[in-house]
Amino acid sequence: MANLRGKKVAQDSEEGAKRARKIPDSAPLIAVLILMIVYFSIASEYFLQVENFKNIFANAAVTGIVCIPSTFLIIAGQIDLSVGSAAAVSGMLLAQVVNAHGIVAGLLAVLLFGLAFGCFNGVIVTLIGVNSLITTLGGLGFLYGVALLIGNGQTVGMNNFEWLGTAQPLNIPLPIIIFAGLAVLGAITLRYTKFGRSIYAIGSNPNAARVVGIRSNRIIFQTFVLSAVASALAGAVLTSQLSAGSPNSGLGLELQVVTAIVLGGASLAGGRGSIFGTVLGLLIVGILNNGLILMDVPTFWQRIAQGLMLIVAVSFDSIRAKLNNTRA
Repeated sequence: MANLRGKKVAQDSEEGAKRARKIPDSAPLIAVLILMIVYFSIASEYFLQVENFKNIFANAAVTGIVCIPSTFLIIAGQIDLSVGSAAAVSGMLLAQVVNAHGIVAGLLAVLLFGLAFGCFNGVIVTLIGVNSLITTLGGLGFLYGVALLIGNGQTVGMNNFEWLGTAQPLNIPLPIIIFAGLAVLGAITLRYTKFGRSIYAIGSNPNAARVVGIRSNRIIFQTFVLSAVASALAGAVLTSQLSAGSPNSGLGLELQVVTAIVLGGASLAGGRGSIFGTVLGLLIVGILNNGLILMDVPTFWQRIAQGLMLIVAVSFDSIRAKLNNTRA
């Protein structure tokens, strides 16, 4: 009897994971993208220029690097709000170490920081059992203070390391290539590997996932490490682009990341989302920011627009969940 129950739970978990892995209906997102492109191309004569689109994609790529593992976390029913502050600490650390000991030492310091902080988040969430929202919200404030401490509240200039953020092999900005590679790898991981199936199963039904033998804590721990390492990489890219480390460089990054992922169809309750949807959401956020800048819209309106997009996306997800429960 217990064996039959285990098999049924396993089957239900697998079916839930398969349903969740389906690429969400992208038609509304594509329609929004087209409408935005048409509107901004009319509003600004510079919008459709090739260099402008390069800027859009290059800027979105920095956020996108963080979005990939953050999508994993949200699908698993977790969240990481410390990504912006982690990127800022990474940038400050990179600038200080590169100036003192060279590029190799700087990159190694960034990698070690990402691994260490990811392990810290993973331990707090999985072993101690603190909610990931609270854990990473605390990490956001803590790391912002560390970023200020590293540079004594000042921006730290950095020389001879512009290539990571500004190089253009094949006339394509390197950050775009890095993001594209990570996006493809992330999509393959989610759809075709045991690790990806486990992430969906954990987010869809944590109890069922445990019953069938999925090591939930281990997978969540690993995903937090991936998130922190990606944040550190994004901070390094951003610092390379600016030729300086700034404690404010990652300000608002967490909002952009969560907005892009939720716009792309992921549920904050877990169990649903895709890299394809995240990329579409990321493009919407990137094009909106760029278009508003070209129209000379003040920065605070950009923040308001991003916040409203997140509220609308989460509200839509909540309404959809209630309708599904009613039909069930």
